[in-house]
Amino acid sequence: MAEPDLHLNQQNGPDLMVRAVLRSRLRSRAHEIVGVRREAGRERVVAYVANQAGQTGEQGHQEQESSGHGSNHALIDFPPRVAGKTPCIDFLPELIYSDCMLTNVAVLAWDGMAPFEFGVLCESFGTDRSDEGLPVMDFAVCGVLPGPVRTSLGFTIQPDHDLGRAAEADLVAVPSTGIHARVPEPALEAMRAAVDRGARVLSVCSGAFAVGQAGLLDGRECTTHWRYTDALQQQFPLAQVIPEVLYVDTGQVITSAGSAAGLDAALHLWRLEYGSAIASRVARRMVVPPQRAGGQAQFIARPVPDYSAETLGPLLGWIIENLGEDLSVEALAKRQHMSARTFARRFRAETGVTPHSWVTAQRVLAAEELLERTDHAVEWIAGEVGFGNAAALRHHFGRVRGVSPQDYRRAFSA
Repeated sequence: MAEPDLHLNQQNGPDLMVRAVLRSRLRSRAHEIVGVRREAGRERVVAYVANQAGQTGEQGHQEQESSGHGSNHALIDFPPRVAGKTPCIDFLPELIYSDCMLTNVAVLAWDGMAPFEFGVLCESFGTDRSDEGLPVMDFAVCGVLPGPVRTSLGFTIQPDHDLGRAAEADLVAVPSTGIHARVPEPALEAMRAAVDRGARVLSVCSGAFAVGQAGLLDGRECTTHWRYTDALQQQFPLAQVIPEVLYVDTGQVITSAGSAAGLDAALHLWRLEYGSAIASRVARRMVVPPQRAGGQAQFIARPVPDYSAETLGPLLGWIIENLGEDLSVEALAKRQHMSARTFARRFRAETGVTPHSWVTAQRVLAAEELLERTDHAVEWIAGEVGFGNAAALRHHFGRVRGVSPQDYRRAFSA
């Protein structure tokens, strides 16, 4: 990779040149690592498919292929966590779309898959939004077995690619399927190969059962639709099933809950790779909220009690427009003409989270956009979004995103 051509001025001195050269070299090394893993995974999948079709060939070589485990961001090891704490890296990903670590997505398709969740994956990663200046994924639907694929609703689709194409993907996506259905072995091998080469695997809804059959949930935190969490734990006792949350990101394996939660997991990956501003624009195009934290509840178990006050919807909109105001439970309860205790119960009943958690998440989102779009000091941003001071912003930003505001700005600023 050629070294960057810098135009220095009084603000861009030698330090900037050194940082740019280091960034360029680290990017080159990261792409070399991913390339090696991707090629090893491609050979492994192609060899397996050839064997299933009865073709002859030397299999011992493929069995000896390197299968180093690790995330696409292999330079840093982030501990497993419920998604919502988005990690990013100082020098990676690049500030131009073509060098991000998520550019190539393959959706696996086999008989019995649910069309809605399949559509979620196609909409999230397959839609061309270049007319709005948004990145375009190299997207493909890959048939696990030859021929058309019959969905759970009875109609068929004809994939244009086989599993050889999935071996190139940065992300292998798995739609929903029957919780007791046996997944074709080539699909399981494609998932294992993806993890072996350093790619990600994302499941939607009961697709987590397919990921479990591939052996990728053992020792990992995961989730699925709330109706199936007990069954998931029973079928895969070594998995660490977290019921009710929207999605769980353990680095290479991301599992999401029912249907629409797949959109939340997909937007989480958009934000992780391309930053808050791009993820928000993708969400706006899909007409969905830009972020629901992974640990947010899937559903509200108890009915919301009758109450004479209006819904909290207008209040939530007001909060987003006034993040710098006093947004304590007491202040918000007074605004709604409720007691603090009643307001806190009502808020959790309608949103699934506490007022403090919801407000903090909105303030972090607002801080992300200011870090990306402006060069204002962290202290100024902290005051603007309601954290009060830089120390409080660093604390909450680091807890939610896993990095400091300064590191986030280096990775995602325009």
